[in-house]
Amino acid sequence: MADTPHETGYYFAQQFTFTGVFDVGHIGLQPRPDASGSSIVHAVFSSFVSGTTSTDPNCHDGADGGADVSCAVEIPAPYAPLYDLVVQNSAGTTWTATLVDTASGKSTHVGSYTLPSEAGGIESSQVGFVEYYPWNGMQSHMCSSLPYTNVTFVAPTSSTPGAGWGQVHRPYEYGDCVGKVNFNAQTTGHGYQVSVGF
Repeated sequence: MADTPHETGYYFAQQFTFTGVFDVGHIGLQPRPDASGSSIVHAVFSSFVSGTTSTDPNCHDGADGGADVSCAVEIPAPYAPLYDLVVQNSAGTTWTATLVDTASGKSTHVGSYTLPSEAGGIESSQVGFVEYYPWNGMQSHMCSSLPYTNVTFVAPTSSTPGAGWGQVHRPYEYGDCVGKVNFNAQTTGHGYQVSVGF
């Protein structure tokens, strides 16, 4: 998020699905205004799988107002480093998320939740997104009013033997503002830098 404005409103996320169950989980970062002289990073880890439970103090019921679980942590941290968002099976159908600053090596626990017993491992393909969530509660909006943001997504990796590097396909626009919000995606390293807004 090196070039991301330090303002509330955007969510940069990657979805994932689990074998044996319906619906998705996602993990991502949200910028925040600076506080006490420091930039603030907000990390989110959610499940929309029915029957998900958690006793983690960072988690609560009702992901996006639904019946499931959302976890979050907010820390003073720089925006310049690349951040890894690690989703790891910790026991049975329990999954834990960790935010890792790849420059300093500092790790921060985001949250953990337990899926229903029929859930298996993470499936091989899903999508990510850049969301301006203040528009979600509005009946209408002007495309030209979308605030500027800039973020880089890199390809996922796995510690599962033989899994290797994943891929990030070229980002694209969707919704009612296609072609109207200054969207741009550029190749960078193992991923894409995405900018949008004004």
